[in-house]
Amino acid sequence: MDEETRLIRKGSAPDTLARTVNPPIQRASTVLLPNAASLYDDNQLTYGITGLASPAALQQALAELEGSPDVTLYPSGLAAITGVMLAVLKAGDEILVVDSAYKPTRRFCDRVLTRFGVKTVYYDPALSPEALMALATPATRMILLEAPGSLTFEMQDIPAIAKAANAKGVITLIDNTWAAGFYFKPLAHGVTISVQALTKYVGGHSDCFMGSATTMDETIGNQLGNAMWDIGWSVSPDDAYQMLRGLRTLAVRLPRHKENGLAVARWLQQRPEVLRVLHPALPDDPGHAIWKRDFTGACGLFGLVLKPCSQRAVHAFLDELKLFGLGFSWGGYESLAIHCDPQLKDRTVPVNLEGPLLRLHIGLEAVEDLTADLDRAFEALRNA
Repeated sequence: MDEETRLIRKGSAPDTLARTVNPPIQRASTVLLPNAASLYDDNQLTYGITGLASPAALQQALAELEGSPDVTLYPSGLAAITGVMLAVLKAGDEILVVDSAYKPTRRFCDRVLTRFGVKTVYYDPALSPEALMALATPATRMILLEAPGSLTFEMQDIPAIAKAANAKGVITLIDNTWAAGFYFKPLAHGVTISVQALTKYVGGHSDCFMGSATTMDETIGNQLGNAMWDIGWSVSPDDAYQMLRGLRTLAVRLPRHKENGLAVARWLQQRPEVLRVLHPALPDDPGHAIWKRDFTGACGLFGLVLKPCSQRAVHAFLDELKLFGLGFSWGGYESLAIHCDPQLKDRTVPVNLEGPLLRLHIGLEAVEDLTADLDRAFEALRNA
Protein backbone atom coordinates (compact mmCIF):
# COMPACT_ATOMS: atom_id res chain seq x y z
CA MET A 1 0.00 0.00 0.00
CA ASP A 2 1.01 3.56 -0.64
CA GLU A 3 2.29 5.53 2.33
CA GLU A 4 -0.82 7.77 2.28
CA THR A 5 -3.03 4.71 2.66
CA ARG A 6 -0.83 3.18 5.35
CA LEU A 7 -0.89 6.39 7.42
CA ILE A 8 -4.69 6.36 7.29
CA ARG A 9 -5.20 2.66 8.00
CA LYS A 10 -2.59 1.91 10.66
CA GLY A 11 -3.04 2.74 14.32
CA SER A 12 -6.76 1.96 14.48
CA ALA A 13 -8.54 0.69 17.60
CA PRO A 14 -6.96 -2.45 19.08
CA ASP A 15 -8.89 -5.70 19.03
CA THR A 16 -8.69 -5.89 22.82
CA LEU A 17 -8.49 -3.16 25.43
CA ALA A 18 -6.74 -3.31 28.77
CA ARG A 19 -9.11 -3.72 31.70
CA THR A 20 -9.31 -0.41 33.58
CA VAL A 21 -11.38 0.89 36.49
CA ASN A 22 -13.29 3.30 34.26
CA PRO A 23 -14.69 2.67 30.77
CA PRO A 24 -12.75 3.87 27.73
CA ILE A 25 -13.85 7.06 25.99
CA GLN A 26 -14.79 6.07 22.45
CA ARG A 27 -15.20 9.02 20.11
CA ALA A 28 -16.93 7.68 17.04
CA SER A 29 -19.73 8.31 14.64
CA THR A 30 -19.03 5.32 12.39
CA VAL A 31 -19.17 1.83 13.89
CA LEU A 32 -17.44 -0.84 11.79
CA LEU A 33 -19.55 -3.97 11.44
CA PRO A 34 -18.27 -7.51 10.97
CA ASN A 35 -20.17 -8.41 7.79
CA ALA A 36 -22.79 -7.26 5.29
CA ALA A 37 -25.65 -8.95 7.13
CA SER A 38 -24.93 -6.81 10.20
CA LEU A 39 -25.51 -3.52 8.41
CA TYR A 40 -29.26 -3.67 8.95
CA ASP A 41 -29.35 -5.79 12.11
CA ASP A 42 -31.32 -3.79 14.70
CA ASN A 43 -29.92 -5.98 17.46
CA GLN A 44 -26.41 -4.66 16.85
CA LEU A 45 -24.90 -1.27 17.56
CA THR A 46 -24.65 0.24 14.08
CA TYR A 47 -23.98 3.92 14.76
CA GLY A 48 -22.11 5.86 17.40
CA ILE A 49 -25.00 8.11 18.42
CA THR A 50 -25.58 5.87 21.42
CA GLY A 51 -24.26 2.75 23.06
CA LEU A 52 -20.52 3.44 23.04
CA ALA A 53 -18.56 2.55 26.13
CA SER A 54 -18.93 5.56 28.43
CA PRO A 55 -22.61 6.36 27.69
CA ALA A 56 -23.47 2.67 28.06
CA ALA A 57 -21.64 2.49 31.39
CA LEU A 58 -23.43 5.62 32.60
CA GLN A 59 -26.79 4.14 31.63
CA GLN A 60 -26.03 0.99 33.61
CA ALA A 61 -25.06 2.98 36.69
CA LEU A 62 -28.08 5.27 36.45
CA ALA A 63 -30.35 2.24 36.08
CA GLU A 64 -28.98 1.08 39.42
CA LEU A 65 -29.60 4.51 40.97
CA GLU A 66 -33.14 4.84 39.63
CA GLY A 67 -34.18 1.21 40.10
CA SER A 68 -35.10 0.79 36.45
CA PRO A 69 -33.84 -1.29 33.53
CA ASP A 70 -34.44 1.49 31.02
CA VAL A 71 -32.45 4.76 30.96
CA THR A 72 -32.39 7.22 28.07
CA LEU A 73 -29.72 9.94 27.96
CA TYR A 74 -30.22 13.46 26.61
CA PRO A 75 -27.81 16.36 26.00
CA SER A 76 -29.31 18.44 28.86
CA GLY A 77 -31.85 18.25 31.64
CA LEU A 78 -34.29 20.37 29.67
CA ALA A 79 -33.85 18.08 26.66
CA ALA A 80 -34.80 15.15 28.90
CA ILE A 81 -38.07 16.81 29.96
CA THR A 82 -38.97 18.03 26.48
CA GLY A 83 -37.77 14.79 24.91
CA VAL A 84 -40.18 12.75 27.02
CA MET A 85 -43.06 15.05 26.08
CA LEU A 86 -42.24 14.82 22.39
CA ALA A 87 -42.01 11.05 22.63
CA VAL A 88 -45.39 10.40 24.24
CA LEU A 89 -47.68 13.38 23.52
CA LYS A 90 -49.64 13.99 20.33
CA ALA A 91 -51.98 16.61 18.91
CA GLY A 92 -55.21 16.77 20.88
CA ASP A 93 -53.61 15.69 24.15
CA GLU A 94 -53.68 17.75 27.31
CA ILE A 95 -50.98 18.01 29.97
CA LEU A 96 -51.37 19.21 33.55
CA VAL A 97 -48.19 21.03 34.65
CA VAL A 98 -47.43 22.10 38.20
CA ASP A 99 -47.26 25.89 38.31
CA SER A 100 -43.95 25.79 40.18
CA ALA A 101 -42.21 23.89 37.37
CA TYR A 102 -38.77 24.78 36.06
CA LYS A 103 -39.21 27.92 33.93
CA PRO A 104 -37.75 26.48 30.67
CA THR A 105 -40.30 23.65 30.96
CA ARG A 106 -43.07 26.26 30.91
CA ARG A 107 -41.43 27.95 27.95
CA PHE A 108 -41.46 24.68 25.99
CA CYS A 109 -45.11 24.04 26.84
CA ASP A 110 -46.16 27.56 25.87
CA ARG A 111 -44.02 27.98 22.75
CA VAL A 112 -43.71 24.48 21.29
CA LEU A 113 -46.45 22.16 22.55
CA THR A 114 -49.07 24.79 21.74
CA ARG A 115 -47.92 24.85 18.10
CA PHE A 116 -48.33 21.08 17.91
CA GLY A 117 -51.85 21.05 19.29
CA VAL A 118 -51.12 19.98 22.87
CA LYS A 119 -52.94 21.98 25.54
CA THR A 120 -51.17 22.88 28.80
CA VAL A 121 -53.09 23.55 32.00
CA TYR A 122 -51.07 24.86 34.95
CA TYR A 123 -52.20 23.82 38.41
CA ASP A 124 -51.52 25.08 41.91
CA PRO A 125 -48.85 22.93 43.63
CA ALA A 126 -50.93 23.19 46.81
CA LEU A 127 -53.82 21.21 45.27
CA SER A 128 -54.70 17.94 46.93
CA PRO A 129 -54.44 14.80 44.77
CA GLU A 130 -58.26 14.73 44.57
CA ALA A 131 -58.50 18.35 43.47
CA LEU A 132 -55.73 17.84 40.92
CA MET A 133 -57.39 14.80 39.39
CA ALA A 134 -60.65 16.76 39.19
CA LEU A 135 -58.89 18.94 36.59
CA ALA A 136 -58.25 15.93 34.35
CA THR A 137 -60.36 15.54 31.23
CA PRO A 138 -60.64 12.67 28.75
CA ALA A 139 -57.85 14.42 26.80
CA THR A 140 -55.44 14.50 29.74
CA ARG A 141 -52.45 12.36 28.82
CA MET A 142 -49.81 13.45 31.32
CA ILE A 143 -49.29 15.16 34.67
CA LEU A 144 -45.96 16.90 35.23
CA LEU A 145 -44.81 16.95 38.85
CA GLU A 146 -41.93 18.61 40.65
CA ALA A 147 -41.14 18.28 44.34
CA PRO A 148 -39.91 20.47 45.83
CA GLY A 149 -41.08 23.07 43.33
CA SER A 150 -38.63 25.36 41.58
CA LEU A 151 -37.90 28.58 43.49
CA THR A 152 -40.77 28.26 45.98
CA PHE A 153 -40.10 24.67 47.16
CA GLU A 154 -43.67 23.39 47.61
CA MET A 155 -44.04 19.66 48.24
CA GLN A 156 -46.58 17.46 46.45
CA ASP A 157 -48.03 14.14 47.58
CA ILE A 158 -46.35 12.24 44.76
CA PRO A 159 -47.44 8.67 45.70
CA ALA A 160 -51.09 9.69 46.02
CA ILE A 161 -51.07 11.63 42.75
CA ALA A 162 -49.33 8.78 40.93
CA LYS A 163 -51.84 6.24 42.26
CA ALA A 164 -54.80 8.36 41.21
CA ALA A 165 -53.30 9.09 37.79
CA ASN A 166 -52.47 5.43 37.16
CA ALA A 167 -56.07 4.50 37.95
CA LYS A 168 -57.18 6.83 35.13
CA GLY A 169 -54.46 5.76 32.69
CA VAL A 170 -52.69 9.13 32.93
CA ILE A 171 -48.88 9.22 32.70
CA THR A 172 -46.97 10.94 35.49
CA LEU A 173 -43.65 12.63 34.78
CA ILE A 174 -41.52 14.08 37.59
CA ASP A 175 -38.52 16.37 37.51
CA ASN A 176 -36.53 14.71 40.29
CA THR A 177 -33.37 16.81 40.02
CA TRP A 178 -33.56 18.18 43.60
CA ALA A 179 -33.31 14.66 45.05
CA ALA A 180 -30.82 13.61 42.33
CA GLY A 181 -32.38 10.16 42.12
CA PHE A 182 -30.69 9.46 45.45
CA TYR A 183 -32.95 10.90 48.16
CA PHE A 184 -36.23 10.07 46.41
CA LYS A 185 -37.12 7.13 44.14
CA PRO A 186 -40.11 8.17 42.01
CA LEU A 187 -40.54 4.87 40.19
CA ALA A 188 -40.83 3.04 43.51
CA HIS A 189 -43.67 5.42 44.40
CA GLY A 190 -45.69 4.72 41.26
CA VAL A 191 -44.48 7.55 39.00
CA THR A 192 -44.36 6.57 35.32
CA ILE A 193 -41.26 8.51 34.23
CA SER A 194 -38.49 10.03 36.32
CA VAL A 195 -36.36 12.77 34.77
CA GLN A 196 -33.38 14.59 36.19
CA ALA A 197 -30.82 17.10 35.03
CA LEU A 198 -27.58 15.19 35.48
CA THR A 199 -25.95 18.59 34.94
CA LYS A 200 -26.68 19.31 38.60
CA TYR A 201 -25.68 16.86 41.34
CA VAL A 202 -24.69 13.83 39.29
CA GLY A 203 -22.11 15.87 37.39
CA GLY A 204 -21.37 17.82 40.53
CA HIS A 205 -18.71 20.13 39.11
CA SER A 206 -20.65 22.66 36.98
CA ASP A 207 -18.78 21.74 33.82
CA CYS A 208 -21.02 19.62 31.56
CA PHE A 209 -24.65 19.18 30.52
CA MET A 210 -26.79 16.06 30.41
CA GLY A 211 -30.21 14.70 31.35
CA SER A 212 -31.80 11.32 31.84
CA ALA A 213 -35.24 9.74 31.73
CA THR A 214 -36.12 6.38 33.18
CA THR A 215 -39.28 4.29 33.36
CA MET A 216 -40.53 0.84 34.30
CA ASP A 217 -43.10 0.91 31.49
CA GLU A 218 -41.72 -1.08 28.55
CA THR A 219 -43.97 0.61 25.98
CA ILE A 220 -42.96 4.08 27.09
CA GLY A 221 -39.33 3.01 27.29
CA ASN A 222 -39.54 2.00 23.63
CA GLN A 223 -41.15 5.34 22.77
CA LEU A 224 -38.31 7.21 24.48
CA GLY A 225 -35.71 5.14 22.65
CA ASN A 226 -37.40 5.59 19.28
CA ALA A 227 -37.73 9.35 19.76
CA MET A 228 -34.03 9.55 20.56
CA TRP A 229 -33.30 8.11 17.12
CA ASP A 230 -36.10 9.98 15.35
CA ILE A 231 -35.01 13.40 16.59
CA GLY A 232 -31.27 12.69 16.71
CA TRP A 233 -30.34 13.32 20.33
CA SER A 234 -26.91 12.21 21.41
CA VAL A 235 -24.53 12.77 24.30
CA SER A 236 -20.81 13.32 24.13
CA PRO A 237 -18.72 10.31 25.22
CA ASP A 238 -16.48 12.72 27.13
CA ASP A 239 -19.46 14.22 28.98
CA ALA A 240 -20.80 10.73 29.72
CA TYR A 241 -17.43 9.87 31.24
CA GLN A 242 -17.55 13.03 33.37
CA MET A 243 -21.08 12.24 34.51
CA LEU A 244 -20.13 8.70 35.44
CA ARG A 245 -17.17 10.01 37.43
CA GLY A 246 -19.48 12.41 39.26
CA LEU A 247 -21.99 9.66 39.96
CA ARG A 248 -19.30 7.61 41.73
CA THR A 249 -19.07 10.24 44.49
CA LEU A 250 -22.74 11.27 44.64
CA ALA A 251 -23.38 9.31 47.85
CA VAL A 252 -20.46 11.12 49.52
CA ARG A 253 -21.14 14.64 48.26
CA LEU A 254 -24.91 14.85 48.77
CA PRO A 255 -24.84 14.34 52.56
CA ARG A 256 -22.35 17.22 52.83
CA HIS A 257 -24.63 19.43 50.73
CA LYS A 258 -27.51 18.41 53.01
CA GLU A 259 -25.60 19.15 56.22
CA ASN A 260 -24.24 22.46 54.98
CA GLY A 261 -27.58 23.48 53.55
CA LEU A 262 -29.50 22.79 56.75
CA ALA A 263 -26.84 24.54 58.86
CA VAL A 264 -27.06 27.69 56.73
CA ALA A 265 -30.87 27.48 56.57
CA ARG A 266 -31.10 27.36 60.38
CA TRP A 267 -28.65 30.26 60.64
CA LEU A 268 -30.80 32.27 58.25
CA GLN A 269 -33.92 31.57 60.32
CA GLN A 270 -32.32 33.55 63.14
CA ARG A 271 -31.51 36.58 61.00
CA PRO A 272 -33.66 39.69 61.59
CA GLU A 273 -33.63 40.46 57.84
CA VAL A 274 -35.22 37.08 56.93
CA LEU A 275 -38.96 36.53 57.13
CA ARG A 276 -38.87 32.78 56.44
CA VAL A 277 -36.79 30.04 54.89
CA LEU A 278 -38.31 27.73 52.24
CA HIS A 279 -36.76 24.32 52.91
CA PRO A 280 -38.92 21.17 53.22
CA ALA A 281 -36.41 19.51 55.57
CA LEU A 282 -37.03 22.20 58.21
CA PRO A 283 -39.67 21.08 60.75
CA ASP A 284 -41.75 24.24 60.40
CA ASP A 285 -41.93 24.10 56.59
CA PRO A 286 -45.47 23.42 55.23
CA GLY A 287 -44.19 20.47 53.19
CA HIS A 288 -42.08 18.91 55.94
CA ALA A 289 -44.43 16.02 56.74
CA ILE A 290 -44.52 14.83 53.11
CA TRP A 291 -40.76 15.29 52.75
CA LYS A 292 -40.09 13.30 55.93
CA ARG A 293 -42.42 10.50 54.80
CA ASP A 294 -41.15 10.09 51.24
CA PHE A 295 -37.58 11.45 51.08
CA THR A 296 -34.46 10.09 52.74
CA GLY A 297 -32.50 13.34 52.62
CA ALA A 298 -32.19 16.84 51.22
CA CYS A 299 -29.82 18.64 48.89
CA GLY A 300 -28.29 22.09 49.30
CA LEU A 301 -30.90 24.10 47.39
CA PHE A 302 -33.54 26.21 49.14
CA GLY A 303 -35.17 29.63 49.16
CA LEU A 304 -35.57 32.49 51.61
CA VAL A 305 -38.05 35.35 51.78
CA LEU A 306 -36.55 38.63 52.97
CA LYS A 307 -38.49 41.15 54.97
CA PRO A 308 -39.84 43.88 52.66
CA CYS A 309 -37.03 45.93 51.14
CA SER A 310 -36.16 47.65 47.88
CA GLN A 311 -34.65 46.01 44.82
CA ARG A 312 -31.65 48.27 45.40
CA ALA A 313 -31.14 46.62 48.80
CA VAL A 314 -31.49 43.12 47.29
CA HIS A 315 -28.89 43.94 44.64
CA ALA A 316 -26.57 45.38 47.30
CA PHE A 317 -26.88 42.10 49.20
CA LEU A 318 -26.07 39.98 46.16
CA ASP A 319 -23.27 42.23 44.92
CA GLU A 320 -21.52 42.06 48.30
CA LEU A 321 -21.27 38.25 48.21
CA LYS A 322 -17.79 36.91 47.59
CA LEU A 323 -18.06 33.14 48.16
CA PHE A 324 -21.56 32.84 46.71
CA GLY A 325 -21.41 33.18 42.94
CA LEU A 326 -24.28 34.88 41.14
CA GLY A 327 -25.37 32.37 38.57
CA PHE A 328 -28.07 29.97 37.42
CA SER A 329 -27.96 26.20 37.66
CA TRP A 330 -26.77 24.50 40.84
CA GLY A 331 -25.57 21.14 42.14
CA GLY A 332 -21.86 21.83 41.81
CA TYR A 333 -19.37 22.00 44.65
CA GLU A 334 -19.71 25.80 44.85
CA SER A 335 -22.33 28.00 46.51
CA LEU A 336 -24.61 30.19 44.38
CA ALA A 337 -27.29 32.85 44.86
CA ILE A 338 -29.96 34.41 42.63
CA HIS A 339 -32.87 36.85 42.98
CA CYS A 340 -36.09 35.03 41.99
CA ASP A 341 -38.78 37.73 41.81
CA PRO A 342 -38.48 38.35 38.04
CA GLN A 343 -39.23 34.67 37.36
CA LEU A 344 -42.34 34.61 39.55
CA LYS A 345 -44.14 36.94 37.13
CA ASP A 346 -44.63 34.01 34.75
CA ARG A 347 -46.66 31.97 37.25
CA THR A 348 -50.33 31.35 36.53
CA VAL A 349 -51.22 31.06 40.20
CA PRO A 350 -50.18 34.30 41.95
CA VAL A 351 -47.30 33.90 44.40
CA ASN A 352 -48.03 36.20 47.31
CA LEU A 353 -44.77 36.58 49.17
CA GLU A 354 -44.28 39.22 51.82
CA GLY A 355 -40.86 40.26 50.54
CA PRO A 356 -38.16 39.52 47.94
CA LEU A 357 -37.37 35.88 47.20
CA LEU A 358 -33.79 34.62 46.96
CA ARG A 359 -32.56 31.14 46.11
CA LEU A 360 -29.34 29.77 47.56
CA HIS A 361 -27.37 26.70 46.61
CA ILE A 362 -25.08 25.68 49.45
CA GLY A 363 -21.91 24.05 48.24
CA LEU A 364 -19.13 22.16 49.97
CA GLU A 365 -17.35 25.15 51.52
CA ALA A 366 -17.03 25.49 55.31
CA VAL A 367 -20.32 26.67 56.84
CA GLU A 368 -18.54 29.31 58.93
CA ASP A 369 -17.12 30.92 55.80
CA LEU A 370 -20.49 30.90 54.06
CA THR A 371 -22.33 32.49 56.99
CA ALA A 372 -19.59 35.13 57.32
CA ASP A 373 -20.09 35.95 53.63
CA LEU A 374 -23.85 36.22 54.14
CA ASP A 375 -23.35 38.34 57.24
CA ARG A 376 -21.38 40.90 55.23
CA ALA A 377 -24.07 40.85 52.55
CA PHE A 378 -26.79 41.54 55.12
CA GLU A 379 -24.83 44.53 56.34
CA ALA A 380 -24.77 45.85 52.77
CA LEU A 381 -28.52 45.24 52.51
CA ARG A 382 -29.18 47.25 55.67
CA ASN A 383 -26.95 50.10 54.52
CA ALA A 384 -28.77 50.24 51.19
